[in-house]
Amino acid sequence: MSLNEYHKKRSFSETPEPKGKSHKASGSTYIIQKHAASHLHYDFRLELDGVLKSWAVPKGPSFNPHEKHLAVEVEDHPIEYAHFEGIIPEGQYGGGTVMLWDEGTWEPIKDPHDGYKKGLLKFRLHGKKLKGLWSLVRFNQAGKRNNWLLVKMDDEHANSMSDEALLNSNSVKTGLSLDEISQKNPSRK
Repeated sequence: MSLNEYHKKRSFSETPEPKGKSHKASGSTYIIQKHAASHLHYDFRLELDGVLKSWAVPKGPSFNPHEKHLAVEVEDHPIEYAHFEGIIPEGQYGGGTVMLWDEGTWEPIKDPHDGYKKGLLKFRLHGKKLKGLWSLVRFNQAGKRNNWLLVKMDDEHANSMSDEALLNSNSVKTGLSLDEISQKNPSRK
């Protein structure tokens, strides 16, 4: 996996985002960052092959197994990004406030490389907010291979929390809301 696209899109002398690097060994890190950029969305990230595979989820995750939320695959991010919370300055790629919304580990169901290649990645999350079985399902829409669906699978954690309460919850890193993070770092806007 490569971080070339990630590095091309950023000016590290201007943004506090970590430059990072690809790692040889892979762990099981899972995170979601709530990101108030040009549009509010949730960045869903799974560690695979020494990078964070990443998807932008406009509506955020849902505990309802009947809801399928669009997850647009974006560039791989460095593992070091798993700790990032703060403000990306205006004029920089992804400019806006970033909150570390959830963190934990993920456990693939079957071979994750095969699942990713085939476009059906099933996994168990052990997060502070998200738990249980989930899947990412790729679909081809007019030749676009980067559109996936994030789906909560029916298990003991399904419908365990209202989506509104879940999506409006604060940072797992600082306990701050998105607005409080933004106000805490006004010079970084």
